Amino acid sequence: MKISDFKGKKIAIVGLGLEGLSSAKFFTGHGAKVTVFDDKKVEDLDQNLVSEILRRKDVEIFGGGGYSEKLKDFDLIVRSPGVNLQKIYDSGFKIQEKITSQTKLFFDLCPCEIIGVTGTKGKGTTSSLIYEMLKKSSSFVKTLEDKVKNVYLVGNIGNPPLDILDKLIPHSISIKSDSKVIYELSSFQLLDVARSPHIAVMLMVTSEHLDYHKDLQEYIEAKRNILKFQTENDFAIINRDYPSSNESDILTNGKIFQVSTEQDVFKNGAFIKDNAVWFKKDNEEEFIIEVSQILLPGRHNLENVLPAVTVAKIYGVSNEAIISVLENFRGLEHRLELVTEINGVKYYDDSFSTTPETAIAAIKAFENPEILILGGSSKKSNFNELGRVIRDSQNVKAIIGIGKEWSRIKSEIRNPKSEIIMIEGAKDMKTIVTAASKIAQKGDVVLLSPACASFDMFKNYKDRGEQFKNEVLKLKSKIKNQNAK
Repeated sequence: MKISDFKGKKIAIVGLGLEGLSSAKFFTGHGAKVTVFDDKKVEDLDQNLVSEILRRKDVEIFGGGGYSEKLKDFDLIVRSPGVNLQKIYDSGFKIQEKITSQTKLFFDLCPCEIIGVTGTKGKGTTSSLIYEMLKKSSSFVKTLEDKVKNVYLVGNIGNPPLDILDKLIPHSISIKSDSKVIYELSSFQLLDVARSPHIAVMLMVTSEHLDYHKDLQEYIEAKRNILKFQTENDFAIINRDYPSSNESDILTNGKIFQVSTEQDVFKNGAFIKDNAVWFKKDNEEEFIIEVSQILLPGRHNLENVLPAVTVAKIYGVSNEAIISVLENFRGLEHRLELVTEINGVKYYDDSFSTTPETAIAAIKAFENPEILILGGSSKKSNFNELGRVIRDSQNVKAIIGIGKEWSRIKSEIRNPKSEIIMIEGAKDMKTIVTAASKIAQKGDVVLLSPACASFDMFKNYKDRGEQFKNEVLKLKSKIKNQNAK
């Protein structure tokens, strides 16, 4: 398939959204006639996206479902992530061979090497670390007008992949692009692919998205597609510490590199030893960096650091470049993000933490005394383990309990080993941050890691995180002005 093949074709895009909009722009830009379908009524869709769609020539949009029969009339059907593939299959029409996705198309058309990253948690952080390390390398600079050497980040963490495809096509067909693409890949995107990336990174895999997948096995198998179609010229980086990941090595024909925070690795990979990161190539060990030098906090973030280091070493990135990134990378927005330090107190925004598991990881990331901000709207989570972790912790100093789920979390914290101050009743972020600041002392960590959704008090987790950061920075400015008087 070539890009020129789309000219004059009738293409259906199922599912509006950022990627659906991206698909519409791409195909109309290459001469196709596009129709967008969505289960939501048009008036219930994001009107900014609808307006952007309708501004484009040769695009129609239909909402409200009931479009299955119409799909048989199109040359190509492009599903957006999250659109249930089985629902399209079950439409009763023989259209399976017409169904594709941005991921499948990008794998088919991309002229340069792809580094794919998947896993239940950590995809965004790992992808970003790889991106920063490759950018930092002196080998990724523009050297000739027609020999492009750039690094791109796509997927949920970056641009939709088709947004950059035209940039990757070399000016001359005789010159292969030397760009590199880091692609964060969800199970939705991997479900029906028939190709795998040149370097496939498989992080931790545990249960997730079972509201979409029919069962845990389908979810795991979707993740494993990142490895399944590799050749002996490819590379697979696999987390040895999780059975579902570790046992996936039999599916790849690529050269295997392991990563582990808990044990040594066989022959090739990255691991933790003596509180330092080590890289092994053909059983030869090389020291990279002390864990204490890495700015990203928490043991769980080492699971993201190790595969990023491995990718960088495969591409020959210098240790100096790798170390520079690890010493300065502050993390993704709202994911254990250091906001600032005020009078020796560090404030962290982990608003992306909407489950007990992510809150536990954040709590365990610090040895300093912690003031936790916990609670929010319900995701019907089980807080038993979160309660146990807090109960057994020696460094949780205080908890500011918020939202509808706080009472359930509180009920699981029974007889803690040390006395924990519990502050309740805060109705807005200003009150929350003020309450934390009043009891915080030099050396403490104030941690917004709610373990819950946000919809009872905030628009979404981003709004919650932004409000937290704004109030913390206002507090810092206020204290600075007071000290200046």
